[in-house]
Amino acid sequence: MTLAFAPSELPREVSPTFDALRTEAESYLPPQAVELVLRAHKFAELAHAGQMRKSGEPYLVHLVATAYYLASLRLDVTSVVSGLLHDTIEDTSVTYEDLDREFGHTVARIVEGVSKFGEIGHRHRVWSDERAEAEERRSRTDLVKLQAENIRKMFLAMAEDPRVVIVKLADRLHNMRTLDFQPPHKQRRIALDTREIYAPLAGRLGIYQIKSPLEDLAFKYLEPGAYAWLVNQIAEERASREGYIEAMVEPLREQLTAHDIDAEITGRAKHLYSIYRKLTSREEHLDLSHIYDLFALRVIVDSVSECYQVLGLVHGMWRPVPGRIKDYIAVPKPNGYRSLHTTVYSEDSRSAEIQIRTREMHETAEYGVATHWYYKEQGRSAALPQPLNDWIQALISWQQELNPDAAEFVDTLKTDMFTGQVFVFSPRGDVIDLPAGSTPVDFAYRIHTELGHRTIGSKVNGLMVPLDTPLGTGDRVEILTTKLAHGPGRDWLSFVGSANARQKIRQWFKRQDREVNIARGREILDVELQKLAQPSINEMGSDMLQELAGSLSLKSADEVFAQLGYGTLTVHVVLNRLGVLQPEEQDAIPQTAPPQQPTTSAVRVLGVGELLTRLASDCHPAPGDDIVGYITRNRGVTVHRSDCPRIRAEKELERLVAVDWGPRDEQRLYSVSIEIDAWDRSGLLRDIANAVSEERVSMASATAETHTDGRATLTATLRIAGIDQLSRVFTRIERVKGVLEVRRRGKRQQAQENTA
Repeated sequence: MTLAFAPSELPREVSPTFDALRTEAESYLPPQAVELVLRAHKFAELAHAGQMRKSGEPYLVHLVATAYYLASLRLDVTSVVSGLLHDTIEDTSVTYEDLDREFGHTVARIVEGVSKFGEIGHRHRVWSDERAEAEERRSRTDLVKLQAENIRKMFLAMAEDPRVVIVKLADRLHNMRTLDFQPPHKQRRIALDTREIYAPLAGRLGIYQIKSPLEDLAFKYLEPGAYAWLVNQIAEERASREGYIEAMVEPLREQLTAHDIDAEITGRAKHLYSIYRKLTSREEHLDLSHIYDLFALRVIVDSVSECYQVLGLVHGMWRPVPGRIKDYIAVPKPNGYRSLHTTVYSEDSRSAEIQIRTREMHETAEYGVATHWYYKEQGRSAALPQPLNDWIQALISWQQELNPDAAEFVDTLKTDMFTGQVFVFSPRGDVIDLPAGSTPVDFAYRIHTELGHRTIGSKVNGLMVPLDTPLGTGDRVEILTTKLAHGPGRDWLSFVGSANARQKIRQWFKRQDREVNIARGREILDVELQKLAQPSINEMGSDMLQELAGSLSLKSADEVFAQLGYGTLTVHVVLNRLGVLQPEEQDAIPQTAPPQQPTTSAVRVLGVGELLTRLASDCHPAPGDDIVGYITRNRGVTVHRSDCPRIRAEKELERLVAVDWGPRDEQRLYSVSIEIDAWDRSGLLRDIANAVSEERVSMASATAETHTDGRATLTATLRIAGIDQLSRVFTRIERVKGVLEVRRRGKRQQAQENTA
């Protein structure tokens, strides 16, 4: 038994030669399969003749590199050939029929699948400096939609044949390794897609040989300063850490030999982005001395029984760290990963991680779902991991059942498929993976939609618990139901943790409350139109409303109102289509706030000229409100909202004067106080602050008060330019998880006074 530091990723060759690909293929493929690879190479060479990459290399270099990475994963010949041909349909005159005739239906289908989504959006938009800003904004919106649609196509193609996505991942890895030749703005966009979509997808498929380098490369381009710092720090630590691991190997080797266990011991180097995430999540911010698993031990044995035997021997030699023993053999990860993990204290009280697995588990851990086709190529049977099959089927089911738009589909993937996970047990002992923060309601909807609709209660580990109870890994969950589907509660939307459950709940209310939603949508739009002094819905006429529906790809005005009512459509999208809010106006927001009190140019006293004015502190008028002036005895004119109770109760009417807001380009930012009712939870204020900042609005102050019923009331002061901007902020805040109501401060009290 010798210590060898195992590679944490695929070979690092940026531009491998075809001879390297051929040697790799010959190491595991039969001669007739290698001949097919040679034929595919010649076919690609002819198809891409004369095409060059931005690096100045022939385009064929990229195709060979993609196929080389696939061969390094020990994928079947179909995958390797598809890697060589993956751009022929998109970038050459080669057709699907040509590939079908030359290489068979499966290769043609995989290449077509890769071509459907291609490099997300990069060939579809080239913008010149002469374009107007409004057109560029619309273009960016179109690009986001295009990217989302392409990602959806990719996942649906994966549902038919996962090799489509494995080829795409190998293609993305080489593109990331040659990203220096792209302009900076493309580097960041491609790196962000890689971090948010491709690296998590490689992890879902269990292909850590691709996941780790993708994360590190995205880290390099998205956070170059932190990347350079960490590379230097690791270089300084490497020698001492390797010596530390070496010192643990000898006594472990002696113990295993004494118990007749034939094992391979390797040192595993943790990849950069994983280290960085751990560093930034600790209180000891960026202190590398506290991370002791930079290099860990991996013990590979022949059988499952030996795995547990080695675990016992390790714990007999070193004291285990409490809570750091994980048995992924008994409870595998959804991607099929199986191993024993333990962290122990060595003699000098430093900690080290040790992973124990069989050789077959190790192949699955490194190559993930790719091992399925390798075993098949070798004449061995290996089924796809059942959790992965379940995940793929969930994608298909969710797509067919809800038929969401592309953006919703991608949001659900990011939320439900790629975030932190918890693993819970059904009453039958099945392992169900859910996004972190999920509740029994999320569990019910994950099992089946109808189960979610019939849910009335839940048990966790045999005890009755509220439906909003967060679930933890290892919990056993039982759902209590009625015989007939009574539907979800409206408050469920405030606590469910998965986008999948949220969409199914919304879908229920969409079907059940169509008329209510239509009325609610009409009211929402009418209120916004009134704020902007625009004609009401009744004044628009049926032709204008039908034109509005058509511009939104909807059948009728009632569809517009219904979607507004249940939240699928935002009021600002509708106002833009009506031409009430122009894109230029939405972005014309001052970057810095001037002094809080406006000058006399901000409010005009009609028929009088220049007078000292100030805004009333009791009703906080803002641009867009109906206002009236009140002549004070020694402070000029105080500006109130027209509906201010103080003004309505004023008996000296001669002191009231007509005022209006000054010209738009002279307006400043105004302080407006708002109140937010929400269910209390960790991170609520942070999420609300993020929602406000998305509209480029500053929050001058914020306070929170919690109540015994689990709710919280947040009071904040915003600096806004007008009512239309405030309305957009309200819309964003209302989307925050747990928010029940958003209002101008004092509105509720005023309404109560008026009805008293």
